[in-house]
Amino acid sequence: MIHAAPSDLAHKVAAARERLDAHVREMVAWHFSPETGCPFWLERAAGLGFDPRKEVQGYDDLRLFGHFEDAWLRGGPVQRWIPRGLAGRPAYVFETGGSTGVPKSRVNIEDFQIDYERYSDELPEAGFPRGADWLMLGPTGPRRLRLAVEHLAQHRGGICFHVDLDPRWVNRLVKHHRHAELEEYKAHVIEQGLTVLKAHEIRCLFTTPKLLAALCERVSLVKLGIRGIFCGGTEMNAQFHRFAREELVPGIEFVPTYGNTLMGLACPKPFDPAADPADRFAITYYPPAPRAVFELVDPADPEKVVEVGQTGRVMLTTLTRDFFMPRFLERDEGERAAPIDRYPWDGVTNLRLLSSLQDSVVVGVY
Repeated sequence: MIHAAPSDLAHKVAAARERLDAHVREMVAWHFSPETGCPFWLERAAGLGFDPRKEVQGYDDLRLFGHFEDAWLRGGPVQRWIPRGLAGRPAYVFETGGSTGVPKSRVNIEDFQIDYERYSDELPEAGFPRGADWLMLGPTGPRRLRLAVEHLAQHRGGICFHVDLDPRWVNRLVKHHRHAELEEYKAHVIEQGLTVLKAHEIRCLFTTPKLLAALCERVSLVKLGIRGIFCGGTEMNAQFHRFAREELVPGIEFVPTYGNTLMGLACPKPFDPAADPADRFAITYYPPAPRAVFELVDPADPEKVVEVGQTGRVMLTTLTRDFFMPRFLERDEGERAAPIDRYPWDGVTNLRLLSSLQDSVVVGVY
């Protein structure tokens, strides 16, 4: 994961790697201890052929686990994912996927609160003033995002308003080419958002690229007093990034994000309006290390990490007290990005759906 860099950055990269290795040891000890571990990993440890608490001494040793399988998260009982060290605490269950088949379930005790509180520190105060109220114009229901954005608003001293939005219904309409119904449902969602925006003094907005574009067809967010937009989704590419900053919401603080139920939130490389025009709107994300780490691997050989600048599939590892997920192959790809001073570990540029899935996966409202 480390490559040549200026000496000051190289020191930061090395220090971050040391913290990651120490964190790996701490989380493996937690999840494989009979006193604190969860039933899933304690039962699985019996068939591993090695003692993780002895053999896993750093990030590279996670190779011993192979790759985490998403099928393990489909179906119950979900209690098998609750660590004994957190037993008795209120538990949430969030779903991801579910357009077809059984959705993946992710148990959460404290992760979404911690993830979004840490991300709060990355938000610029000018665009996201403390005490401001928010509108969450995005997927609701069994998704982590609904409660997470609300917690972010509360953590910053504000109140969060919501709409009703079922992305699985949107995906179904898209899949079956029911375009008239799709447009009607989208209009319904936008009307909900407009009603809230006009009735309350909201200054911060979370939404997806498609919904932002639809909202801006109806109203000027600048005139409504929106100061910051926190935006994430599959459609967030350099072209949309430029369109948002220059056409949709000029003058509003615009923060792209890459997040999901299994990882938490990745931070974008700070926008530099003075950067070379060819690179100015490219979006690079850095994971919230050491709680989550990703590498860009060869799609044909996921044991091989690609070089900086090369295209690879995102391989995600989540390392929290709530959840241990080693080396999960995501359905996203992008170019491997070098560490930077603010985030001295690998990132990903031009994140997008895997090329092999682009004809078969519906992204709906994202």
